[in-house]
Amino acid sequence: MILLTPDLRDRLRANAAANAAAQAEGRPEPDPVPVVKLFSPVGAATWLATELDEDGDTLFGLADLGFGTPELGSFSLSEIESVRLPFGLAIERDLHFATHFRLSVWSAWARCAGSIIRAEALLRRASPPGASPDPDADPGQG
Repeated sequence: MILLTPDLRDRLRANAAANAAAQAEGRPEPDPVPVVKLFSPVGAATWLATELDEDGDTLFGLADLGFGTPELGSFSLSEIESVRLPFGLAIERDLHFATHFRLSVWSAWARCAGSIIRAEALLRRASPPGASPDPDADPGQG
């Protein structure tokens, strides 16, 4: 499976360019919505990426390796692509992933829940289909 299509790469690069421009101009860094979700089909490892550096390999976003401590940071696309799992499986892209929640919301909820997977379930409950949720909702509220 191709983890990043040209469209996804363009969107990730646009977020990286917006972040670089904000830093150069002394403005607050943007808080983008995750563009892509990568995951292990046989484990808890999950990544939500918002940016792709010029090198075409370094992603930025929320990483959760399944140890209960999701964290923001950079990770390597080539390393993720090189992971070989049991039964000939590899890391996959969630083809149906879509969110309106910003990365800071995902990060806060994942840290409270202990994983991106649990945070995703909680965010789904907090934002039922057809609802107009607050994308900046705080996991400590409600």
